[in-house]
Amino acid sequence: MMPSLSFGKKDEIIIGHNTHKYKVVVGWGMLDAQKTPVNDCHEMVEDASGRLIMCTNETKNNILIYDKSGKLLETWGNSYPGAHGLTIFNEGEKQYLLICDNSRNQVIKTDLKGKEIFKIEYPKETGEYQYPSQFVPTETAVSPYNGDIYVVDGYGKNFVIQYDSKGKYIRHWGGNGNENFNFKCNHGIVVDIRNPSKPTLIITSRQQNCWKRFTLDGNYLSTIHLPGSFVCRPVIKGDNLYGAVYRSTSEEYPNSGYIQILDENDKVISSPGASEPIYQNGQLQEQRKSDPAKVFMHPHDVCIDGDGSIYIPQWASKKTYPVKLERV
Repeated sequence: MMPSLSFGKKDEIIIGHNTHKYKVVVGWGMLDAQKTPVNDCHEMVEDASGRLIMCTNETKNNILIYDKSGKLLETWGNSYPGAHGLTIFNEGEKQYLLICDNSRNQVIKTDLKGKEIFKIEYPKETGEYQYPSQFVPTETAVSPYNGDIYVVDGYGKNFVIQYDSKGKYIRHWGGNGNENFNFKCNHGIVVDIRNPSKPTLIITSRQQNCWKRFTLDGNYLSTIHLPGSFVCRPVIKGDNLYGAVYRSTSEEYPNSGYIQILDENDKVISSPGASEPIYQNGQLQEQRKSDPAKVFMHPHDVCIDGDGSIYIPQWASKKTYPVKLERV
């Protein structure tokens, strides 16, 4: 077996497996907690200029913007007490953000300076929701083809709601349940265009330890099983599919998270902070935390930059700043 963690040079921590091993960049992104505090560090994205934009549900500064060295460039936002999902997308020559706020029961479109463009309220058009607090969105994805917005209601009724680029309702599907087309905490979503002739959606079902693949109009296709891994949103960079596992083995097991990296065939090739991914008869065997250096507590998202480094914001992790892993 290949260890998930090893020590090389003095104070150097290397984690991961096979072709995807990483050095932990100790102290990256740490700030003065009195001036720039964080609570839960939920998600992070990279903009076109290489800046790293992170959201936290600390209303003193909901958005923190770093450069890759970990220097703070900018902060904004004090009206998102439930800031959870953060998606960046292109619209013409500009980029915009979608913030899912659990407490406001809304999805808010902003520019990169924090100006609000519009809000998506609770989806009463579906006939599934009677009042706003039933809608607790956790993530969005935007189609690069037509700008359609997909919202997953991961902490609410577990529907996927599709809107056009202006926020007009198109359709919904899913909901809480045990069938292939249902979800148990559809925490995240991404549009997969790695095969441009067959674009699909990959959607989390966290309590079922899997991601599920659907067509862009909501038809179930297949399941990517990740036994033992309570995985958050899927993130695609290049040929690879990445995800943060906030807990493993059991949802009641604290500080048991790690990272998953899959190849273009949806096979796990590296699990930084976890046991080695092993397949028997084509089936991934159950994984668990293996992190002697205690790099991770509760990873909640991954952001992969152009150099292949991974940035990991963490939920319920003693108000710590993100972890950076540098590809080796």
